[in-house]
Amino acid sequence: MSVYTPLTLNEVQVFATPYGLEVIDLIPIQGGIQNTNYFLVCNTGEHYVLTIFEELDEQGAAELVPVLEHLGKSGLPVPVPLNYAGKAIHILKNKPAQIAPRMRGKHPMPSTVAQVQAIAIAQAQIHLALQDFPLQRTEDRNHDYWLHVAKELKPTLNPADAILLSEVLGLYDALTAVYPNRPKGFIHADLFRDNTLFVDNQLHGILDFYELNKDEFLFDIAITLNDFCTEYPDVHLNEVKAQAFLEAYETVRRLTEDEKACLEIYLAITAARFWLMRLQVAQKNAQQERTGEDILQKNPEEMRKMLVERLKFVTA
Repeated sequence: MSVYTPLTLNEVQVFATPYGLEVIDLIPIQGGIQNTNYFLVCNTGEHYVLTIFEELDEQGAAELVPVLEHLGKSGLPVPVPLNYAGKAIHILKNKPAQIAPRMRGKHPMPSTVAQVQAIAIAQAQIHLALQDFPLQRTEDRNHDYWLHVAKELKPTLNPADAILLSEVLGLYDALTAVYPNRPKGFIHADLFRDNTLFVDNQLHGILDFYELNKDEFLFDIAITLNDFCTEYPDVHLNEVKAQAFLEAYETVRRLTEDEKACLEIYLAITAARFWLMRLQVAQKNAQQERTGEDILQKNPEEMRKMLVERLKFVTA
């Protein structure tokens, strides 16, 4: 993640001591856009990840802990936070923070077909494992949330981009009205390649569940399929990988006929979501004067190009 909250080694050592950890080094993690993260190196040679939640309050951060514990017990490779005094979330620099084991592996850049299949199977397993999970999030970034963001950002767009946004939202409304059987449940909502870790073709880590919310499974599928099956800066969809993804996902959970009918518009609408997110982050960084090499700001134009490309399949 970007480093919004600078820390000294002494501050981290004091925070980590109650966990039974003796930290000898900390390394800022650069990548992502929401929270502050550091790798912690301990005297035992073990590595951990310290996360400071920049947007969530203590309650919001704590909501995710039982989710990760449940997924870990279900056999999914997720970083289950450490705890002491009966809880995993504690306060550092007046912000909620946690420590979790560092998971080994590399981001799949580029992805192989086998890696695409592995993440599709894991995603379907997450959908089923959390389907009846008793959780009510205090912040739920579902479709209504993104419609609100679109309404707020639209006046700041140039005329061509405003028309593009209206077009994808209109097509989404029209198609989903015709095909209403689209199941919902808890979704990761940010399952990009840089939130996964692989050793060769074996999935070793699924990270960054902070966008977890209850929404349509098809949104999650479209987000991950878009990223794992695209080789930036080229935004064309790799059809071989996309087909492998869908076939692997359906070995765990079958898609409804309505989900299949709506997939192409969801590939477009999720590209639009992340276009808006990156525009939103750029605005926030400018307003708060966040600058420097420790602040990662992803390019909105990348997602805009993907949106335009995906719309070709919907309107063909």
